Amino acid sequence: MNPSAITQHIVDWLMQYAQKAHVHGFVVGVSGGIDSAVTATLVAKTGLEVRLLEMPIRQPKSHVNRAWTHIHALKAAYPNVSARTVDLSKVYDAHELSLGLVPSDSSILALANTRARLRMATLYAEGQTHGLLVAGTGNKIEDFGVGFYTKYGDGGVDLSPIADLTKTEVYALGAHLQVAPSILEAVPTDGLWGDNRSDEDQLGASYPELEWAMKYAQQVGWDALCSSEDDVKFLAGRGLTVREGEVFRIFARYHRANRHKMQPIPVCSIPDGLKR
Repeated sequence: MNPSAITQHIVDWLMQYAQKAHVHGFVVGVSGGIDSAVTATLVAKTGLEVRLLEMPIRQPKSHVNRAWTHIHALKAAYPNVSARTVDLSKVYDAHELSLGLVPSDSSILALANTRARLRMATLYAEGQTHGLLVAGTGNKIEDFGVGFYTKYGDGGVDLSPIADLTKTEVYALGAHLQVAPSILEAVPTDGLWGDNRSDEDQLGASYPELEWAMKYAQQVGWDALCSSEDDVKFLAGRGLTVREGEVFRIFARYHRANRHKMQPIPVCSIPDGLKR
């Protein structure tokens, strides 16, 4: 990849989009991870107004420190950047209490996704107040491969600057943009659990492995992948290693389960005859 050319391409695209949308700039949630760091840097390079929000919810201190390391660096380099902390911990606590959910695997996941949705609502409140677009931080593997994001949470954005880049490419772009080593070296995590579980812990495969699986899915055909529930039979005779087979099945399982996030909302079409 050509990181310099890609950087300029994305920055130009952001500026053109903002101009057509008649907005002043962008708002980004900064988490201390590579995706939000790269996105925040790219929008800063537009020269338009940029507001960065750090939104902790029972967040590990290491995540907060990494986020502010990057925020301070951007503010020092770009006069168009401002930032603040919006601590959502008490809001989340109140919401959790009001829901009164019985502890279970599904309720724990629902509460984790609630964190992302509270952050989305906060970003849109900031954006609407100041005439800014919410810039998403999802990458290609998360957004179009395994659907590893919260519907109407971190998936609720106005535009996605890095969604055509794999995680490996995002890291390469981050190195080019001189993102802090603490972020480049941090283990990827979605930050929704208040502990140190990583994305790989949750997914069962690393991002490079999932990138391979996505490319392989494109080779063998998405239609077959999405229609087949018997992945062992689907992969038979294809000459893959045991681990490659495991990774592909992980990828296929998540892709099928999360396709509803990646497709338009289903609309029930009413025949004209029924409307008369």
